[in-house]
Amino acid sequence: MPRLDQLLLQQGLARSRTRAQRLIRHGRVALAEGGRVLTKPGEKLPDDTRLIVEEDPEERYVSRAGLKLEALIETLGLELMDRLVLDVGQSTGGFTDCALRFGARHVVGVEVGHDQLDPELRADPRVTCLEGLNARAMADDTRLETAFAAQGATGPELAVMDVSFISQMLILPQLAALLPAGGQLASLVKPQFEVGPGGVNARGLVTDAGRYAEVEARIRDCCAEVGLEVRHWQESPLLGGDGNREFLLHAVRR
Repeated sequence: MPRLDQLLLQQGLARSRTRAQRLIRHGRVALAEGGRVLTKPGEKLPDDTRLIVEEDPEERYVSRAGLKLEALIETLGLELMDRLVLDVGQSTGGFTDCALRFGARHVVGVEVGHDQLDPELRADPRVTCLEGLNARAMADDTRLETAFAAQGATGPELAVMDVSFISQMLILPQLAALLPAGGQLASLVKPQFEVGPGGVNARGLVTDAGRYAEVEARIRDCCAEVGLEVRHWQESPLLGGDGNREFLLHAVRR
C-alpha cells in the first residue's frame, strides 16, 4: 500500500510530494468516508482510498512567492492583462504562475540555476525559461533578445524580480536597461541579502529592525540612479522561508 503523500500524487491531488506533505501537515486532507483528518504523510492506505483535500491558500501558486506578488498586484490594482513579463529569478515559478493567472500573455524567465521550474509551467507555451543566465549580464545576452523577438517585442512591459544570495542593486542597472519608458518593475526585496554579512545573525536573520529603513533608502537611491522611480513600498504579507521580513516595491522606468 502507498504512503498517504504518494497517494495524493497518484490521484492528482497534489503537484509534488513536498506539497502533499504540506497539505497533510496543515490538516487539509481527510478520508471521504467518515471525514477523518489524516495527519501522517507516511500512513499507508489502499490505492482506491477516496480522499478529500481542502483548498490551501498556499497551494494557489506553484510556490508561496506567488502570494507575495499577488499582494502587490491587488494593493495597487496593477494591470497584467496581455502584458509581456520578464521574471528575474524565476526558480520554481511562483511569480510566473501569478503573472499568468492575472492575464499576462507571456512570461520570459531568467534563472541562473537549472531544472527548478515547475513542470507544468515549463510545458506551458506562454512561458519561456532561460536557464544558466546570470541576471547581472542579462541585458547583453542574445537569448533574451531572441525570446522577446519571438513575442514581437524588444523588451518587457513589466518585470518582476525575486532573487536570493545577491543584492538587487547589482541587477537593477541591467534590468532598467531592458525596460522601455513607462515599463514597470515589481520586486520582492529581501533585506538579509542587502545588509551584508554583518547585518544578519548566525541563522541568517536580520535582527536590527533599523536596518530595514537603510535597505529601503539604498534601493530607492539605486533605482533613481538607473532611471527607475519607486512609487510604492510595502511589507510582504508573508515572511520568507527562513523567517525574515520581506518587502515589495513597485517602480516605473522614467
